[in-house]
Amino acid sequence: MSRPDLSTDAARAAYRRELRGVAQRTRMVGFGLVFAALGLFAWSRSGGPPYLGPLPTQTWGWACLVAGWGIWIWVIVTRSRYHKARIDESPGA
Repeated sequence: MSRPDLSTDAARAAYRRELRGVAQRTRMVGFGLVFAALGLFAWSRSGGPPYLGPLPTQTWGWACLVAGWGIWIWVIVTRSRYHKARIDESPGA
């Protein structure tokens, strides 16, 4: 990996797009889990079934919420490591 060119506005914008692309699908899975959690919380409050399988509906909501945030944190760490690897590359190497 070579060090990114950040000398112009267009180059910085291109590098931002590149960083946003790191683990993008994984980030969208986390986003979907957080919205699923909100749906499960709303469903249980609006008269939905109190239990889904062996656990209460809200427990599934909390599980989705925790998993979604865990995935987001993992994506942030992954993106930070990618950025650090790109920036720390010596220009002559």
